[in-house]
Amino acid sequence: MAFDGITVAAIAKELKEALTGGRITKIAQPETDELLLTIKTLDGALRLYISASASLPLIYLTDENKPSPMTAPNFCMLLRKHIGNGRITGVSQPGLERIIHLDIEHLDELGDLCKKKLIVEIMGKHSNIIFCDETYRIIDSIKHVNAQMSSIREVLPGREYFIPDTMAKLNPLTAAQEEFIQTLRDKPSPLGKAIYTSFTGISPVAAEEICWLSGLESHMTAKDLSLDMLAHLYRQFSYYMENVRLGRFQPLIYYDKNAPKEFSAIPLSHFTEYTFQEYDSISQALKRYYATKNTLTRIRQKSTDLRHVVQISLERNRKKYDLQTRQLKDTENRDKYKVYGELINIYGYSLPAGSKELTALNYYTDQEITIPLDPTMTPQENSQKYYARYNKQKRTFEALTELIKETADDIQYLESISNALDIAMSEADLAQIKEELMQSGYIKRKFTKKKVKLTSKPMHYISGDGYHMYVGKNNLQNDELTFSFASGNDWWFHAKGAPGSHVIVKTNGDELPDRTFEDAGRLAAYYSKNRGSDKVEIDYVEKKHVKKPNGAKPGFVVYYTNYSLVIDSDISEIENVQD
Repeated sequence: MAFDGITVAAIAKELKEALTGGRITKIAQPETDELLLTIKTLDGALRLYISASASLPLIYLTDENKPSPMTAPNFCMLLRKHIGNGRITGVSQPGLERIIHLDIEHLDELGDLCKKKLIVEIMGKHSNIIFCDETYRIIDSIKHVNAQMSSIREVLPGREYFIPDTMAKLNPLTAAQEEFIQTLRDKPSPLGKAIYTSFTGISPVAAEEICWLSGLESHMTAKDLSLDMLAHLYRQFSYYMENVRLGRFQPLIYYDKNAPKEFSAIPLSHFTEYTFQEYDSISQALKRYYATKNTLTRIRQKSTDLRHVVQISLERNRKKYDLQTRQLKDTENRDKYKVYGELINIYGYSLPAGSKELTALNYYTDQEITIPLDPTMTPQENSQKYYARYNKQKRTFEALTELIKETADDIQYLESISNALDIAMSEADLAQIKEELMQSGYIKRKFTKKKVKLTSKPMHYISGDGYHMYVGKNNLQNDELTFSFASGNDWWFHAKGAPGSHVIVKTNGDELPDRTFEDAGRLAAYYSKNRGSDKVEIDYVEKKHVKKPNGAKPGFVVYYTNYSLVIDSDISEIENVQD
């Protein structure tokens, strides 16, 4: 979700509750556009991370420190001079702007009490951190903006600070019904766009949510709606904004498969196809969202070569499979040539020399058929020709049947590797997948003195009933879990007919409750190619019934007398243990 005014409101509320009365004990500037403030409060020391980066502006509480340059930048030195050891007296947000004001009291050189304001603007490429006196006169800023850079507002020492009103948007916290309706009617754009372009601090995702709550399509225009429908839309808009006014925030991250899709300070009911994770604070949600996003981006970049190897091999095998199935289709009529040979042997003695066909009763079907003949051959030679064609196609059929099975197994195996790459979360996961590809011959092994240490571990969850569940991230882990880690009475789960992880539930000799079967089934569904589907069929069986054929590829097993369940892939309520 965009870092909109609603998210900023949640942060402002959190900072107000956590930092008011706290004393600034350390000010650092790790990067040219970042600040890290250490604040001592009654509950202990907290760190406030602020970034005015044009690509990723952020503000949240964190427990992580960052190294600082040997020589502090001028802006950092200025803040240390003025507000080092200052006390935070208030945190506020003007309207629903993407702006946070930190009010700070400190003693000057003469021991007199002074007041300052540290203003954080989270506005994309225009983001800034501005230091002002109590009259909003700018003392300095982390980014200077002169008249050549902006014709709207200069951000320079000595200038007066103000919020530029370039979009002429309304404050959604104070908008009346008549004003709301008239504003939307004046805009010809779709309803969702009209909302987020007319009111401050509302993102496209929040506008979509308001339309969803109203039961209206966001692509409609206000002119398509009656006055009663617009009044209903306003009521839902007011209910939604009431959460912001009263500070009723519930931070969440929504996941598309394994990747974070959006974060939100208020639940998004229209995100029905995504799983979600709730957090105690918006800072936790932001930190996890961007950390996971950055990790996935880095892992995806590092996995490019492996994905290329897998994709090329998949395409090659799929083309081979299509060619083989077409060739197999050409052998479907092979038995016809065997019948031709038999009938020519039986009835061909009466044919005159040079005959071009033989009409005879097919005793297999009790129907008369006509068999083409080569007039330059004798009946016996024609019969031998058809027998030869039959035997050739029979041999082709037998060979292709085996080859098609091998090719199908290769495709299934490569798809399981692709699924493993999709759920890889660390460089250790990628190292294990690369090792598997080398063992399988898809990548040549480079002989070096340095041996790669494989440290990737299976994922660990706990069911609602307290049973430990383990999920393999790749085929090597699947084999390890199923045939080394699991005992005979543990339960094994896997998505039916789809590449995916093996899921092992440790029973400790107990009879598992139904809810644990459902939790394990959801894990098997989520970590398969079918995740995201409303219903996924899962096979499950006691581990002692799972076997690995001799010479089978990693992750390949056979099992019998299994049970099945159909379930969704929502794992949001299953506890994930970080081992």
